[in-house]
Formats: sequence, structure tokens, C-alpha cells
Amino acid sequence: MTDTSWLNQLQDNGCRVTSARRAVVETVQGSPRALTPVEVFDLARQRYSALGLVTVYRTLEKLEELHLIQRVHQPHGCQAFISAGHGHQHLLLCKQCGQVEFFDGDDLKPLTESIEQRTGYQIQEHWLQLFGLCEKCK
Repeated sequence: MTDTSWLNQLQDNGCRVTSARRAVVETVQGSPRALTPVEVFDLARQRYSALGLVTVYRTLEKLEELHLIQRVHQPHGCQAFISAGHGHQHLLLCKQCGQVEFFDGDDLKPLTESIEQRTGYQIQEHWLQLFGLCEKCK
């Protein structure tokens, strides 16, 4: 998906397409790693110097609501965002450089069934993130 299609979706959902929003969209969409809102702010200000942090947070919130980005929970507790994967995919995250890769496939059915039996919960979805070192960092 292109940054233009993201901007069109924002506009179709009631957001004005401003230079500030364009800078946020281009920054997030062009990043190979998960970015915190402050990192998005710092990088996007290189594209649009008058950008405000509130605009970053509001734009990220709307992009997440539209399923264009997804939240990444990092080991040190800070939330970050990455362009959303396609379909049901999971994440590999490099603990050193922040590189993110999506991967398909998992056979979690035996695990989820066991958890359902032990807890009484009916598991409806899951989200898997694996942390380690990428090829360049190991």
C-alpha cells in the first residue's frame, strides 16, 4: 500500500490531509523498524518542521483504527508502531536495531486448547511477537 492510499483512507474517514499528517504517514510507512511516537515526531519533523507531537499521536491513533499500522509491544515497555501486516501474520523484532519482519504460520492450536481447558476462556484471537537478534546484529 502506498502513502497516497493511506492518506486517501484518512481523508475518507474525516481527517484533513495536511503536510503534518503527510510527514507522519511517510515516516511510518517508510520505516523498516517499529517507531515510538517520539521517534515518529523526530523523524517526521525533518520532513515538516512545524509538526506538533499532538498531531503525531492523533494520526497514529487514526492509522491504527484503520488497521494501517499496528502496535508493537517492546521488551523495555515502550509502545511503538509498524505498518500492518497482511492477513494473520506475526512479528520478529530485533532487540538491538529494531528491525521488524513479519512471518506466517504457527501451530498454536494445541497450546490455545490447553489454555482454554485450564482457564475456561474461549480464545478468539492471539498476537505473537518474538524478540531476538536479526541477521546483521547477531
